[in-house]
Amino acid sequence: MSTADATEMIERRWGTFYRWGPYVLLGFGVLMSVATSAVVGTSPGEWYAAAALIGAALALQAWWGVLARSRPGPSPAGTLYYAVRWAIAFVLTWINPFFAFYAVVGYFGAERLLPPRLVKPGLFATAVIMAGSQSGGLPPGEELGWTVFGGLLAVNIALLAVFAHLAEQEEQRARDATATIAELERTNTALKEAMDENAALHAQLLVQAREAGVADERRRLAAEIHDTIAQGLTGIIAQLQVVTNAGDERLAREHLDRAAALARHSLGEARRSVHNLSPTALEHDALPEALEKTVTEWAERNGVRADFTVTGPAEPLHEEIEATLLRIVQEALSNTARHAGAARLGVTLSYMRDEVALDVRDDGRGFDPLAPVRRNGSGGFGLDGMRARAERIAGSFTVEAEPGHGTALSARVPLVRHG
Repeated sequence: MSTADATEMIERRWGTFYRWGPYVLLGFGVLMSVATSAVVGTSPGEWYAAAALIGAALALQAWWGVLARSRPGPSPAGTLYYAVRWAIAFVLTWINPFFAFYAVVGYFGAERLLPPRLVKPGLFATAVIMAGSQSGGLPPGEELGWTVFGGLLAVNIALLAVFAHLAEQEEQRARDATATIAELERTNTALKEAMDENAALHAQLLVQAREAGVADERRRLAAEIHDTIAQGLTGIIAQLQVVTNAGDERLAREHLDRAAALARHSLGEARRSVHNLSPTALEHDALPEALEKTVTEWAERNGVRADFTVTGPAEPLHEEIEATLLRIVQEALSNTARHAGAARLGVTLSYMRDEVALDVRDDGRGFDPLAPVRRNGSGGFGLDGMRARAERIAGSFTVEAEPGHGTALSARVPLVRHG
């Protein structure tokens, strides 16, 4: 239930009391006065006067019941209604003290009928009637009666002050609660708007992520094709060139067999790249064994001394980590074969506590890392491709090279265990 609904419900309940309460209290006062008329000593003349006043009270209440709908707050008409009702209650209580049941209605709704400056005088006037009824009727008799009347009036005024203070505190708490609820409603509205905005941003991010995923997948496939088919074809061409210039049939047959093996290997890699599987070398071997075989086969094909070393306790890594490291080694070996002219090469795989390091060093001709990169006609990925692979799995890639003094490549990636 909202604040407005709760306030409306409370106002409706009090509105019912303000409309029908005076009738009920007046009827109860009449019943008690009739029952006690013999004790109080009400004369026939007083009853005639009381009957006229009761009729006036009923007419006054009916008149106000119609008029109050158009005057919900303090107004001159409300002040007149309160004053006339008090006067009728005062005279009725003078006739019979039990008519004070009707007079008690003056305690309720004074702030709704009277302007602020008249609220306290109106309550005091009602307290006079109540004290007179409690002291035995108006007017008090003799000095003792006036003393009792004065004491009861003081008690009534004190109770009015206490209840007014409590009512003010309660009203303040109600105002604070209303303000808090209103603030919560504003906060909830702002939160809902933020959630709607976040939902829209989330949908937009999903679209962007989907587009980025498509672009990343294209780059991955391009890199896979470059690292498998392109490198395999390069090796096949190199072997066939040797066959072309070889005069020895046995040597030519050996290089033809190597070319056929490379072709079969490249075909398998191409099929698996399409299906986004791990490299063939990792299908049956762990990363250290796959790297050792890759380095050994490369050394045999290119006639270069190549050493492979593992440091630290080897352990199974996440498939993407192992595939990335293997691809970096394959690309590094391909670059060395095409550009370095090296006589010796070393590959080191180091398992550390939080990361895995891969270092490839050769004693080739080297190059200037600060010089502009010259891409060949094949559109090779080279160093940029290796760096992109390492960064894609939150790793890093560095190059140290100097013309005439070889090249050192280093890739460091998080140690993410398998499973």
